[in-house]
Amino acid sequence: MSHSYSGLSRVLVVVAAALVSSSSSCPQAWGPSESGLEGKEMKNITSKVPFSGVQYGQLGKSVMLCCPGVNAGTPVSWFRDGESDMLQGPESGLGNELVLVEAHSTDEGTYICRTLNGALGAMVNLKLGYPPARPVVSCQAAAYENFSCTWRSSQVSGLPTRYFTSYRKKNGPEAADSQSEGSSTGPWLCPQEPQGAPRCVVHGAEFWSKYRINVTEVNPLGASTRLLDVSLQSILRPDPPQGLRVEPVPGYPRRLHASWTYPASWPRQPHFLLKFRLQYRPAQHPVWSMVEPTGLEEVITDAVAGLPHAVRVSARDFLDAGTWSAWSPEVWGTPSTGPLSKIPVEDQLPMQPRETEDQMDSPAPARPSPKPDPQPFDHRDPLEQMAVLASLGIFSFLGLAAGALALGLWLRLRRGGKNGPQKPGFLAPMIPVDKLPGASNL
Repeated sequence: MSHSYSGLSRVLVVVAAALVSSSSSCPQAWGPSESGLEGKEMKNITSKVPFSGVQYGQLGKSVMLCCPGVNAGTPVSWFRDGESDMLQGPESGLGNELVLVEAHSTDEGTYICRTLNGALGAMVNLKLGYPPARPVVSCQAAAYENFSCTWRSSQVSGLPTRYFTSYRKKNGPEAADSQSEGSSTGPWLCPQEPQGAPRCVVHGAEFWSKYRINVTEVNPLGASTRLLDVSLQSILRPDPPQGLRVEPVPGYPRRLHASWTYPASWPRQPHFLLKFRLQYRPAQHPVWSMVEPTGLEEVITDAVAGLPHAVRVSARDFLDAGTWSAWSPEVWGTPSTGPLSKIPVEDQLPMQPRETEDQMDSPAPARPSPKPDPQPFDHRDPLEQMAVLASLGIFSFLGLAAGALALGLWLRLRRGGKNGPQKPGFLAPMIPVDKLPGASNL
């Protein structure tokens, strides 16, 4: 396990060296961001030149200011800018340093140090804040090829802050034994896109691999690191489908045709498929109905005639990796109000109720609402009612025909029993006894 942190340890040693140097006799500049640099490039942090601009300290702690305009140990006098009262004289024995005990926010401001002959040594601007805390990091993959990680500070430091980001593959024991930054397991830079943004992108990720993300927050008072282990299949969440269109079906007052396309970020390859779910509801109706289409379009057959409907779609990996995407923006459509067309044969079957779910966006599969619809709609097409009545008529005719046939057979058997000899039973033999072989011997 110690080997797996070798790259991280080297980075933190360099950062710690920079912080130690900033607490030496005179602090060094905390210059422009080198966010994203590691290894040898991070050593540039320690190569800053002394400056007499801003110095930093922690609120509630003792802060030592340095007068960078004079040599170390040279006695100086300290003043607040705009005040004539001396804060600390040259006889303090602290040389070119000023100590503020339990620094308060009111101690922020500009300080002036002067030499014994009254010459101006330097003007120092003091900024107070807090050391960095471990950042909050989360990662998400919109496709199988790349994934991105975002972060935010878990505590407001009040000081300028930058981040160093890297990653390594975490598969197998060879990752733990890796010592070289050029190895197949990393570590590699996680480039921030755009530069300085709280987001970095890992390009060319492997679907079955696991990765360790390193995000280090640095400010003038220290550094704090967050390590996060992720796998591509667990953080996969496609972008919402695009190009949703909702159109009426001419001649059908209860139908809407919805179509959409794959999100642009998803690779269009035969083995990378998405499945979809579609929700719709009439205007001013709080409950969503939902179906899971088999392609990139769906015909809604139970829309409410004359009312506009909101429609939205969501996507997920076909093999259920990761989670459902966010819902697409709602698109509205109203069923056709034109004359009815001839009803197709398949529409003569009884309508199957569709499942509904609450409006809440949940990544879990939809299930029927446990409560009945508080505002039921019952606007049936006349053609659908005619189809149901025709089906009932056919079944009634077949039932009557079967009953008439059974009655006719029963009456025929009954007449045959009255005209002939008496039978011992309904299932008695139909051949007379005197015709049987050996009947004379009976």
